[in-house]
Amino acid sequence: MKIIKPLLLLTVFAIGVFIYLEFPRLNIISGYGAKNMCSCLFEAGRSQELTEQTDNNFAPIDIAKYEVDTINQKVTASVFGLMKRTAVYHEDLGCQLVQKGNQQSDITYFPVPHNCPDEAPYPYGNEEQKDSVFSNINYTKLQDVVSNAFDTEGVDSLKTRSLLVLYKDQIIAEKYAQDFNKKSVILGWSMTKSVMATIFGVLEKQGKIDINATHLFPEWNNDERANITLNGLLQMSSGLEWDENYDEISDVTQMLFLDKDMSQMQLHKPLEFEINKHFNYSSGTTNLLSSYLRKQFETHEAYLDFPVKQLYDKLGMSSMMIETDLSGNYVGSSYGWATTRDWGKLGLLYLHNGNWNGEQIINESWVDYVRTPCANSDKIYGAQFWLNAGGRRPDVPLDMYAMEGYQGQMVFIIPSKDLVVVRMGLTEEPVIDFNTMLKELIAAVH
Repeated sequence: MKIIKPLLLLTVFAIGVFIYLEFPRLNIISGYGAKNMCSCLFEAGRSQELTEQTDNNFAPIDIAKYEVDTINQKVTASVFGLMKRTAVYHEDLGCQLVQKGNQQSDITYFPVPHNCPDEAPYPYGNEEQKDSVFSNINYTKLQDVVSNAFDTEGVDSLKTRSLLVLYKDQIIAEKYAQDFNKKSVILGWSMTKSVMATIFGVLEKQGKIDINATHLFPEWNNDERANITLNGLLQMSSGLEWDENYDEISDVTQMLFLDKDMSQMQLHKPLEFEINKHFNYSSGTTNLLSSYLRKQFETHEAYLDFPVKQLYDKLGMSSMMIETDLSGNYVGSSYGWATTRDWGKLGLLYLHNGNWNGEQIINESWVDYVRTPCANSDKIYGAQFWLNAGGRRPDVPLDMYAMEGYQGQMVFIIPSKDLVVVRMGLTEEPVIDFNTMLKELIAAVH
């Protein structure tokens, strides 16, 4: 008893010190936990247990505790009973973190339901493909590479959830981890930025935007920010101040887990660098683009419907959905969900230079644009796409470009090899070696 009492006091003291030191971050911790748990439960259809063991099982998010209301489809998270945050699910719009003391949103319209034909074989529909055997593929080697991307029994380090390899429009390899399959929708995180770029590409194809346009927002009209172009935003070269730091309270964490309108923070940031002279990766910039996109339509309804009608349904991406913020803006920086196969369809659109089954969805020039390196990025970034033009992955062709997201969500597009590779999971480099994986996949396809 003499030992237990001091240990209890020490434990209470330690918890008190932790809360004191971490209190400013508790809002972010409970916010992330509630939002991610809500989306995983009600958008992806996973269990609370699986989500706690996987998606939310990392420090400091793993200290959050949850109250799940399945009837009203909402989740409340807290840390030691403090700083409760609630996320509410809306069908076709996903989950939104409600504001403290106000569980209402500005959302009054929901996007039109998907209308995708399923009858054709993948990728132009969702039926199974006929078996195709390519004489130039070493299938044994291919399967070895795919298997090596997954954890073996008793090992949980690579955390790959799915791997899809597409060659000449054919699925030549496909594998899923336990609890996942071809119908599982998975969060793409920052791969959503590439979806937003594609939506802008559709608008450009329709002659509705000019990437050299200036005076994008009235708030910028009376200062130098008026000279920022749409191209500057798309290439993350606007010169605007932004802190993309996920390890502490920063611009990006406040935007994603505190702001009602996620376009506002970047909108009101000052210039920190010369316009078009400095690359600064910014999720705020993509959400500002989402706000600009909304301004191109007369109604909120038209804005929400546009990606569904003009992109997702044309590609048969029946699972694709970008969640909105409380103001009804698509969170284009981070919150795109789709099945592995549907992420692969978007990659194939680019592999085919914007043409989909005979229809030009985006201009071929737009495809060239997104994979052209922006100034001062060391050839690693184009327009909302990551590049290999500077040999970032040395054993992979320089023409490879990719959609990339947090925790290793990847869609690799390799035109010279007629390949698209999709990997979804919970780990990034160097835990998983994408350079070697791609090198070996390419070697298996002679």
